[in-house]
Amino acid sequence: MNQSITSPTLDTLFKRSLARQPEALALVDPINKQRVTGQTRKRLTYAQADRAISAIAAHFVESGLPANTVIAVQLPSTIEFALTVLAAYRVGLVVAPLPLLWRQAELTSVLNRTAARAIVTCGRIDGVSYADIAMNAAAEAFSIRHVCGFGTDLPEGMASLDDAILQDSRTSRPMIQDGRKPALISFDVTSEGFRLVPRAHFGLIAGGLAMSLESDLAQGATIMSAFAPMSFAGICSSLVTWLLSGGTLVMHHPFDEEAFETQFNEHACDTLIAPAQLALRLDECGLSERLPTLRNAIGLWRTPEQVASSAHWTSRRVTMTDVYLFGEAGLFGARRSAEDGSPALIKPGPHSAPREAPGASIAGEILLTPKGTLGLRGPMVPVAAYAPPPPGDNLIAPPPRDYVDTEYAARVDRATGAVNITAPPSGVMTVGGYRFLAQELQEWARRLGQGALLTALPDRLSGHRLAGRAQDNARARDALTELGLNPLMVEAFRDRRGTGMP
Repeated sequence: MNQSITSPTLDTLFKRSLARQPEALALVDPINKQRVTGQTRKRLTYAQADRAISAIAAHFVESGLPANTVIAVQLPSTIEFALTVLAAYRVGLVVAPLPLLWRQAELTSVLNRTAARAIVTCGRIDGVSYADIAMNAAAEAFSIRHVCGFGTDLPEGMASLDDAILQDSRTSRPMIQDGRKPALISFDVTSEGFRLVPRAHFGLIAGGLAMSLESDLAQGATIMSAFAPMSFAGICSSLVTWLLSGGTLVMHHPFDEEAFETQFNEHACDTLIAPAQLALRLDECGLSERLPTLRNAIGLWRTPEQVASSAHWTSRRVTMTDVYLFGEAGLFGARRSAEDGSPALIKPGPHSAPREAPGASIAGEILLTPKGTLGLRGPMVPVAAYAPPPPGDNLIAPPPRDYVDTEYAARVDRATGAVNITAPPSGVMTVGGYRFLAQELQEWARRLGQGALLTALPDRLSGHRLAGRAQDNARARDALTELGLNPLMVEAFRDRRGTGMP
């Protein structure tokens, strides 16, 4: 098969920039990396990054991981994340990014469900021993054969990828870089439960193009990414937009305002990619004036039903693009009005990138389903992953769909013809980027015994926030930690005395 006629992978995009500008700055660590992981901050050119990627890829091959093997990755937004993902793609592996909030119970479940053969993590992140969490989860996951990490004081049995980079092995295997090959398995929650969402390289590139073309991201841009990369949207808004631009990716572990501003100006970044509510807050505080090189803001909405009612963008010097996220199903972008900074009207039907541009490529299609919900279809949308469950007693299977029902309630405004997203999926809670079923809250509360209550309250910034009550909050926290639950669940039972909360 002639490689020249295949669609590109993310590694193909990286190698194009490498060939064109090997000594250009490619990746920059967060300025506070020493605090976050205990590691020294790095800056890598494309040539330096390429050598590190090849060394990590060689370690994967020498560890006996065959092509199309799933490797789980639980890392912060640092250079190591970018190097690990690109190394995996260089030797044909499939990446399953694990949110940092996840602890042993959730890790063990997804490792078993994806049949992951390896897990990559960091020794410590924000004071938490992720190496221990990974080792404990791996002990319960039958498929895991290899555990490796970055950082010092790794536990016995965990291979050091820092050492692998220093050894600089050239071991490789022949690979046809084809964008149709599997690249990512991410994780979503719908009203029907937990879902694995696989994607090929072309789906990731389609998501990145939808953002970069709509926002008119310049070639050679210097991008500050302040959005956690452990999801489809997170990878599109960091790795993919960077690789498409061929510029520099400045990584920020969300969120430290002082470190963010210092690093942004240190590298004269021209593009900010961040949660939309954060970008709007910075705009209201006049921070764009303190970031003199900023020209392009891309705001990601985990709560797309809030876009229409959000504050107008005030900076005339900086363009703002809203990116609507629908879990792991897909996304679309819309640049705000240059006149008054108001959100763009979203109309059903095919949408190009950039919007309204004659002859522009179709990025996807927005539609209303018969249920009165928003549907998506297009090259980035993994329809098969969201197919209805097979019939039970009913012998007649439902007709196949060529779209994904996002389950967000929506209607068309008769006056403007625009789609109004009116409510999030019923029965699904969102706290930041973490989605879970409402019924799970009651299940965890039941495990804590009589009188325990766990509930989700509406929150403007993150969708919901958790609150819990038990006869002994400290004991409840310890019990949930022992169950291997993530900090959102555990901290719902934090002591509120003296905080002014009821």
